[in-house]
Amino acid sequence: MKFENILAEVNGFGKYQLRTMLLMSIARTALPFHMLLNNFIAFIPSHHCDIGSLYDKGAFRNLSQAERLIVSIPVQEDGTPSSCQMFAEPQYHLLLNSSNVTDLLTVPCQNGWVYDNTTSKSTLATEWDLVCDMRRVNRATATIFFMGVMAGAAVFGYLSDRFGRKRTLLVSYVTAAFFGFASALSYNFAMFAAMRFFTGVGVSGISIITITLAIEWLDIKHRTTGAILMSMDWCIFTIVLPGVAYFVKDWRYLTATVTAPLLLAMIAWWWIPESARWLMTNGKLDSAHSYLSKCAKFNGREQFMADLKPEVLSKVILVEDDGRKYTYLDLVRTPITRRRAFLTAIVWFGVACTYYGIGLNIAGFGVDIYLTQFIYGISEIPAKMFVLFSVDKIGRRLIQAGTLIMTGLCIFCNVFIPQDMGLLRTGVATLGKMFAEASFTIVFLYTAELFPTVLRQNGLGFCSFMARIGVSVSPLIIILEEVWGHLPSIIFSVVALAGGLSASFLPETKNIRLPETIEDVEQTRRRSISASEEKSPL
Repeated sequence: MKFENILAEVNGFGKYQLRTMLLMSIARTALPFHMLLNNFIAFIPSHHCDIGSLYDKGAFRNLSQAERLIVSIPVQEDGTPSSCQMFAEPQYHLLLNSSNVTDLLTVPCQNGWVYDNTTSKSTLATEWDLVCDMRRVNRATATIFFMGVMAGAAVFGYLSDRFGRKRTLLVSYVTAAFFGFASALSYNFAMFAAMRFFTGVGVSGISIITITLAIEWLDIKHRTTGAILMSMDWCIFTIVLPGVAYFVKDWRYLTATVTAPLLLAMIAWWWIPESARWLMTNGKLDSAHSYLSKCAKFNGREQFMADLKPEVLSKVILVEDDGRKYTYLDLVRTPITRRRAFLTAIVWFGVACTYYGIGLNIAGFGVDIYLTQFIYGISEIPAKMFVLFSVDKIGRRLIQAGTLIMTGLCIFCNVFIPQDMGLLRTGVATLGKMFAEASFTIVFLYTAELFPTVLRQNGLGFCSFMARIGVSVSPLIIILEEVWGHLPSIIFSVVALAGGLSASFLPETKNIRLPETIEDVEQTRRRSISASEEKSPL
C-alpha cells in the first residue's frame, strides 16, 4: 500500500484538508501584502525644491506661489517644475518670459523638497528624502526585502525538512510579525532596511512551508485543484492591497496594518496539522497515525484508520535511512535530482524576476498606482482559472514553458509602444502579468511534484532562494532605464525566454505519485534506460 492509497481512503480532499488550507490562508495574507508593499510605501510623489525659507525676502515675498516657482525652479520639457534643480538666484525677469532658461545657472536643491501628498500622505521617500541622488536607495528597499526572502528560503527550507513543517511554520509567523511591526516603528532608514530584511526572512518561510504542507495532505486526484485553490488567496489579497493602501496613506500605519493578520494566524496555528508524509519518512509512525486518524474522523472515514495499525505504516513508505538528515547537498549528489535542481532553479529565477519586474513597476505606466495594482490583481484570476482547467489536460511542462515564453513576448512588445500611450502600455503589461501569474501558479505545484518527500522542502527552499535572487535584482534592472529606456524590458524578456526553455527539459508529472525518496527519483532514469535497452537489444 502506498501513502496515496491511504490519503484516498481517508478522503484526500475533504473537510480536513479544506480547513487546513483555510487556516494557513490567514498567514498567507502577508505574502502579497508584504511582497508588493514597496509599491506604496516607497512611492515617490511629484516634488520640487523647497524654496520658501531661501528666498523669503524682498520682492520674492510679494509673489504668489505660482510666480515663486517660475522665478526659482527651471521647467522640464513636460512643463512641470524640475524635481531636483533650482536657480542659484531668483530670476524675476522670467515673469516676463524674456530670457532663455537654458543659460541660467542652476544648483541642486539646497533646503529639501516639497512633496505632493495627494496620492500618499507619507512614504519612505518623503520621510527620509529618498529622491534625486537618493532615488536609487529608495528603489533598493525592495531589493533589501527580497534579499531577506532569499535568505529565508534557504533557512526555512532546511529547517522544515529537519524539524518538521508545523514547528518551523510557527517560527516563520513570529519572525514576520515581530520584524514587520518593528519596520513600522523604525526611526531611521538603516533600521528600517534591517527590519525589512528580517521581515522578508519570515515571509519566505510562510510562503514555502504552507504550500508544501497543503500539497502533502492532498491525494493525486485533487492535488492540482487544491494547490491552485490554495494560491487563490494571493489574487484576492493582491486585489485588496490597493484598497487598504488607498485608505491608509501613511507608510508606518500601512506597514503595521498588513502585518496585523499574522497575530490571528498564530492563534490559528494550533489547529494546523503536521505533515503525515514528513512524520512517516522520519520514522514518527505513532504521530503520523494520530494525524491520519484525525483526518479520517473529520472527513467521516474513521473506520478505515481504526483497522490500520501504526506498525502497518512502516511498510507504506520505504525510507532509505531512518536516522539520516537530508541537506541541500543531497540535491546535487545524484544525477536526476541534480538535473532537476539545476533546471528548476533557472525556471524559478525566470518566473520571479519577470513577475516582479512587472509588478514592482506600477508607477512606470503613467496611470494611477492604486488602479494599476487593482487591474494587476484582477488579471491574475483568469490566469489561475486557466491553469486550473488546463494543467491536468495539457500537462505541467507545456504550460510552465508556454506561459513564461508568452510573458517574455508581452514585455518585449511594450518596447515598441510609446511612453505617452500609458493605457495601452498598462494593458499589454497586464496581459504579461497574467501569463506571469499563470507561470507562478504552476511552478509551486510542478516543483513540489519533482522532488521527493525527504527533499521536497529543501528543493522548494533552494528554488525559492533562486527566485528571490531574481526578485532582488528586478528593481536594480528597472534602474537601468537611466542607461537606456528599453534596456530593462529587453533583459526581462530574455530572462523569461530562458526560463521557458529550461522548463521544456523537465519531465512531465501529471497524474503521477509523489516520489517519497531519492531512490524513487533516480529509478526514473533506470526505467528509461531499461526501456531503451528493450527497444534496442544487443
